[in-house]
Amino acid sequence: MLRVAEQAYRTDTGRQRRANEDAYYVRAPVFVVADGMGGAQAGEVASRLAAESFDRELPEGTPEEVLRGAFEQANRRIHEHAASDERHAGMGTTLTAAIVDSEKEEVAIGHVGDSRAYRLRDGKLERLTQDHSLVEELRRKGQLTDQQAEEHPQRSIITRALGPEPEVEPDVHTEQARSGDVYLVCSDGLTTMLGEDRIEGLLVSSTNLEAAVRALVQEANRAGGRDNITAVAFRLEEVGAGAAEQDEHPTLIGPTADAEGLRGEEIRAGAARQRVRQPRRRGAVLRRVAIVLVSLLILGAVAFGAWYGNRQVWFLGTDDGGRVALYRGLPYDLPFGISLYSERYASPIQTDSLPTKRRDSVTQHELRSRSDAVSLIEDLQHSEGVQP
Repeated sequence: MLRVAEQAYRTDTGRQRRANEDAYYVRAPVFVVADGMGGAQAGEVASRLAAESFDRELPEGTPEEVLRGAFEQANRRIHEHAASDERHAGMGTTLTAAIVDSEKEEVAIGHVGDSRAYRLRDGKLERLTQDHSLVEELRRKGQLTDQQAEEHPQRSIITRALGPEPEVEPDVHTEQARSGDVYLVCSDGLTTMLGEDRIEGLLVSSTNLEAAVRALVQEANRAGGRDNITAVAFRLEEVGAGAAEQDEHPTLIGPTADAEGLRGEEIRAGAARQRVRQPRRRGAVLRRVAIVLVSLLILGAVAFGAWYGNRQVWFLGTDDGGRVALYRGLPYDLPFGISLYSERYASPIQTDSLPTKRRDSVTQHELRSRSDAVSLIEDLQHSEGVQP
């Protein structure tokens, strides 16, 4: 039997939108992403209504039946809301959802629109959904190549969504799952900015899912962040697999040791031989202590140098409200939520209101001296008629 061993999720407005019309819902075994559309905040309403359709106890039935029921309920709520409020007329949303069936070791996927579901298995990324979009229809008919579809200017035009029509037919299917599988559900704000090879690379190279999801959003923003970005990921593992492995092999064997041909029996034998050795002489112990102290001093000096140097570097970027902001440090985030920068000033200028060339000076995060960075932000404010 499988269980959800790890999960992570993140949403971001992006670099060129003023509001976030994405919504997500996460409560294992259910994982949902919706990407709303419509003016006057209608997209936010539609995506929220879709996500809220899963915020309840799951009814009786198979995961596929549960998904179909949730999609029908979401479509009905959005359509009726749009009909009753002219401000939200024509609103709609994509919706991609996954439900894990632990006992059957399956994952059911439901899908409408161009948000996507992926699976990472044995280091290879597989797309589990097909976009309901004009470009995808042309690609399936052979009228566009994969490369042309990825670069087509009309790839965001979708042919199926929740809300615009009284009824909608979701694509629903079930995937056989394995221990170690990682599933990613995301909005097109991620996939239009990053190719699948890059998404695969970030998932494989990250130390955990929290770091992976953070890296995906950051990379999408660095690539331009033209839309809202939402990513939800979860990893499956066999129930009790860790305990069984530890009982059989009490000594923990890492990948490096295994590559060298070491096994538990060899390590235990080595430990037994170690126990019959004579205690080390005092001089050897003192030498080891001295080596450790010198190493700590060197590491401390390097850390101080990095810290001091980091305080001398500045750059422009966009804050959570979409405004041009001044940051001190390096434009990177480390695992465990550690940021190498801090916001020092936020101007009233929206980044996406700037001309392309000036916007690039903000979004490219070029490293500058403090005086250079301050001068640039003052110049931007002056050009936009904003008094410092």
